[in-house]
Amino acid sequence: MAQSTANSVLVESGRDRILDEAAALFLRHGYEGASLRQLAETVGMKAGSLYYHFASKDDLLTEILRRGIDVMQTAFNEAEEASAEARPVARVGAHVRAHLSALFENGPYTAAHVMTFRTAPETVREVVVPLRDAYEARWTDILRLLQADGVIKPTVDLNVIRLVLFGAMNASVEWFETDRGNLDRFAEAITDQFWHGVAA
Repeated sequence: MAQSTANSVLVESGRDRILDEAAALFLRHGYEGASLRQLAETVGMKAGSLYYHFASKDDLLTEILRRGIDVMQTAFNEAEEASAEARPVARVGAHVRAHLSALFENGPYTAAHVMTFRTAPETVREVVVPLRDAYEARWTDILRLLQADGVIKPTVDLNVIRLVLFGAMNASVEWFETDRGNLDRFAEAITDQFWHGVAA
């Protein structure tokens, strides 16, 4: 039993290392530009050995994108708990900061999600789209409550402003550098620009 448990731990550890390196590889080169041969070299195994852990490159990408969404959902949960009693603008700001934290402070999974999703094969997108939709729906729910409370203009299209907000946050993966910019101030700037466009 002990040997079996030890083997399971080693397999899971190997799987996690493959996922970590693959996420970084997809982030740098995109889905099409990253090869399993490159990945195998990085983790120090033969390309064929990767298939012990993942059935295909698509399977590997699906798991990376799924983990990226999991990180975002966890960040959302933490922001929701921390800001439940805060003023509306502070509540939105907490979620903006949490989303940026998921993108920049939790490894390459979320950033790889942003960079590779649109070019992902259809079979991957079929699995991931419902997960993305569920995450985005949570943002819409917050905005809808604020609109119902009269905090957001009644004429504002919530789906459009959510997409605008996501565009501002997600596009920053391509240019924002955490070693040269302050993520807290960046979150405040996005929140401020967003808020003054929708507040009643």
